Amino acid sequence: MAFRTKLLALVDVILRVPPLFIMDELLRIGLGLPQGDSNYYNSTFEVGDADASIIEGGLPPTIPDYTNTGVQYKVLVATVFKFILSCLGIFTAMCVFMLWTKHLVILYMYLTSVGIVFVSYWANVSTMKTVIVAMTANETASGTGTQVYTSILEDLLSLNIARLLDPNGYSFIVIQNYALQCMLAFIFTCVHLGPRYPVVQKLLPVSFMAPSILAVLPLPVSILHHTPVFAALLPLAHVKFVLWYSAFAVVQTVYGGYQHAHNLISNFGLSALLETEWLRLNVPTVLRTFWLLRVAEHAASLLSNYVSVSEGEQARHNLLLFTTVFNMTKSLLVSGCETLTAVLGMTSIVSYVCHYVGCFFQWILLTEDDDDKSIGTVSAILFYILALQTGLTGLDPEKRFIRLCRNFCLLFTALLHFVHNIVNPLLMSLSASHNPSLHRHIRALAVCTFLILFPASLLAYLWSQHATSTWLLAVSAFSIEVIVKVVVSLMIYSLFLVDAYRSSFWEKLDDYVYYIRAFGNTVEFCFGIFLFFNGAWILIFESGGAIRAVMMCIHAYFNIWCEARAGWSVFMKRRTAVNKINSLPEANTEQLHRLDDVCAICYQEMKNAKITRCNHFFHGVCLRKWLYVQDRCPLCHDILYKVEVETPKEGSSSDNMVDSSNNDAINLEIGGNRDETEELLSQSSSSNSSSSNSQESTEQQSTNVAR
Repeated sequence: MAFRTKLLALVDVILRVPPLFIMDELLRIGLGLPQGDSNYYNSTFEVGDADASIIEGGLPPTIPDYTNTGVQYKVLVATVFKFILSCLGIFTAMCVFMLWTKHLVILYMYLTSVGIVFVSYWANVSTMKTVIVAMTANETASGTGTQVYTSILEDLLSLNIARLLDPNGYSFIVIQNYALQCMLAFIFTCVHLGPRYPVVQKLLPVSFMAPSILAVLPLPVSILHHTPVFAALLPLAHVKFVLWYSAFAVVQTVYGGYQHAHNLISNFGLSALLETEWLRLNVPTVLRTFWLLRVAEHAASLLSNYVSVSEGEQARHNLLLFTTVFNMTKSLLVSGCETLTAVLGMTSIVSYVCHYVGCFFQWILLTEDDDDKSIGTVSAILFYILALQTGLTGLDPEKRFIRLCRNFCLLFTALLHFVHNIVNPLLMSLSASHNPSLHRHIRALAVCTFLILFPASLLAYLWSQHATSTWLLAVSAFSIEVIVKVVVSLMIYSLFLVDAYRSSFWEKLDDYVYYIRAFGNTVEFCFGIFLFFNGAWILIFESGGAIRAVMMCIHAYFNIWCEARAGWSVFMKRRTAVNKINSLPEANTEQLHRLDDVCAICYQEMKNAKITRCNHFFHGVCLRKWLYVQDRCPLCHDILYKVEVETPKEGSSSDNMVDSSNNDAINLEIGGNRDETEELLSQSSSSNSSSSNSQESTEQQSTNVAR
């Protein structure tokens, strides 16, 4: 990427940060709504001693009590007004955030020109006040024959440079203001968006510097007093003209953005719009920049306060102490998640860190899977959901820090599950593909060792330091679950390694793999039920909320109901296939010796075999896997298994026709390409390496933790 492109991308990110600060500040003040347990009425309105005594003692019965009602109405109106203004501010900031870069540049140029006008006015007012005070002091002292300040014009004509540059004299302030106005005039003429007529361009610098020039002349105080106002009229009129002149263009821009969004949704859907805008706005980078700037500002404030309290070497020494660093880090983390925008910024940092944690494990495992790069995104979603459902922004600082640490702990256990999803397919691939690369096996086994030892150590520490709680039970469930999943992966890996070095076909391998995976899936399903009841306890007795209730419903559907239904479906398919295989006759030794052939599915030697109705020989395991796909012979496509009906009934012919048509449809779809199917089933051992859970969605793990 060229330097110019990087610079433009950086500018685009920086231009989008200020609206986030505006939204963050509005959310920090609670959108103008009362916060905390303090008496909002008393904090807003001061009551005099006499009024306070009347309120405390009560009003006479003959006088109606209008005071409290009037105060309440005033506070209500003020609160509603501030809330509406805050909502409008957030809406405006969001609109500014979503502008195109060229529109952002125009907006900031206009705001810069407005700011220059007001800064110029305030500087001129301050300078004129100083000049007027000096002239008044001279007039007062003229009666006594003394002169406090000399005239600037006299000093200029006499070239009295020392007195002009005297910091204690008001002439120095006038010269400073003159230099400031020159700079402001130059910037204004460069950035203003109005028409650049030559006459106006020449008059603008004069209007900025007019008060400083007039301050040199011996003019009456009344004239000097009003010079800042008249000097600001021309640039202010220029700015207002630009505002009214651009009103139609602003409306066109807003309407064009609405049309663009509407067309994109109509043609490609809402998800396409969100993805396009997410990439265009570069949201993660903007949020990271916002949060880092926010934390840097708070850190600078903490350091300045700490240094101002302490002195010299003692302050520098204390800054290096562990307690000081810990307290400052704690304060930064607490303030870094006090609003929803701050939590979004912290979420982007968490996503960035988790992404590189995933990249680190990919580097260790020497693998590059694009699907695993979603770890950062899923971790960010999980962290934000945890923050929302635990009410992180509304907690007291101390409780917020504890909750934040607990959320990080839950996130880290989920991250261990994501790492297992990376290493599990690699283990299966290494064992099933007979990969002789020893260092790749060692790397994968080292990661598995870490995934067992670290959760066990974490559990030992947490149970020794914390009392039993729902949070601790959830962390324990997730940690034990990841240990069980790793053990299951290692057991299957070991079975495949043993099978790789066997000289004969291992017919029971598929059964062993099925039983081990069934054990792992059963344990995971039990933990899912346990987490559901744990979440229900939290929802009812500890901290309820709509977000937690919704997440529990999602968890119950996807991680309990869907998993149970899928597991039962696999069990029924396997049982049906086993029953079909058991109905076929077993080949004896003489038949196998006379055949002297290999299995047509896996191309391995047959010591045990099943005989189909069409008199073909196959391994029972291979035939069972084939029955998962279709009911016809891999060689001649005849029916492998058929239920004999003793007493044909009316309608049975039509039922058989339907069954036949269904089987024909399956055969057209699957059996029509026998070579591909045979190749697929000949690699059944390799397919066992890819666990049915190797493609476990990380979204389900996120739902588990968030629930």
